[in-house]
Amino acid sequence: MRVLQVYRTYFPDTQGGLEEVIRQICRNTGRAVNVDDPVKNRVMCLTRTSETGAMRRPEAAVVRVKQHAEIASCGLSACGFRAFERQLEWADIVHYHHPWPFADMLHIAGRVTQPTVVTYHSDIVRQRFLGRLYAPLMHRFLSRVDRIVCTSPNYLASSKVLAHHTDRTDVIPIGIDPAAYPEASSSTRAAVHEAFGEGFMLFVGVLRYYKGLHVLLEALKGAGVRCVIAGQGPEEKNLKSQAARLGLDNLVFAGRVDDETKVALIDAAAAFVLPSYLRSEAFGVVLLEAAMRGKPLISTDAGTGTSYVNVDGETGVVVPPDDADALRSAMQQLTDARAQKELGKNAKARFEREFTGEAMGRRYRLLYEELLGARA
Repeated sequence: MRVLQVYRTYFPDTQGGLEEVIRQICRNTGRAVNVDDPVKNRVMCLTRTSETGAMRRPEAAVVRVKQHAEIASCGLSACGFRAFERQLEWADIVHYHHPWPFADMLHIAGRVTQPTVVTYHSDIVRQRFLGRLYAPLMHRFLSRVDRIVCTSPNYLASSKVLAHHTDRTDVIPIGIDPAAYPEASSSTRAAVHEAFGEGFMLFVGVLRYYKGLHVLLEALKGAGVRCVIAGQGPEEKNLKSQAARLGLDNLVFAGRVDDETKVALIDAAAAFVLPSYLRSEAFGVVLLEAAMRGKPLISTDAGTGTSYVNVDGETGVVVPPDDADALRSAMQQLTDARAQKELGKNAKARFEREFTGEAMGRRYRLLYEELLGARA
């Protein structure tokens, strides 16, 4: 069974939650569940670099196509249509990852005959005017694919777009495989301890507008807690300027970190905080990474999957979005060692029940087999 995963970007060019989801899908569907018909994954994406063509990663082959333009974060490629046609000759199933409007164009222009799946990761939130222009193409695309997958029941219930397509939408929660992450070496742990200490609040991710980090900085003023922000992104300069204006001496920007350092940071933290305040944060894979390591979680109730991962009072604290006072109170609450231990234990138990990569991979494989069987 050959599955073509289609998204606008992928490792090693970029590192983000959606790329990690695709990696986990490839890794966990590719396990030898059925040795007679193993899943072989291939990822088609765009690249801004000159290094186009095929490359091999542990989870899948990656075919990188030259990106020629970008409009509102939507990568475009003049040679993408021909490249997609070539990949269709290989694929048994095409698995799109939404949102990427160029993929909608590829699908409609390519006259795809293979069974198709789209994982609906997020509504389009920021580009409202462009979103209205895109809506007819989007609904045409979504009505033509065989199955839509939403990553949480919360998002399915609150998405106005998916309300038009509920008859063909399943829920498969995102899962991650602990074996896909390295254990931090003693030298890495020592370096993290020397640089940051322990018992801090931790954020890891791309520094984007919807992450609510400006709210986190406001909450840190007078909070009496320390915080480490790990990651890079378009909001980095603004956030550092804001931190300087606020005179924050309890905040460290760690920059982009590798997976080993990320694991060491999570283990050293008191709690993990994800202050995203818009629906663009549809799930929060980093919450799973922290729960997997037994850390309590702080997130916001934005009507998305973050409140499906983090259950208020059970695995951590859920606060209203864009509320610095509530976020400050939550961080102060989780300075208590007993609360950290209890909520962290619950977070790990919920992860093991609901969000393993093995469970996600099994459900996607069953979906692939169902679609192939129906088409046959």
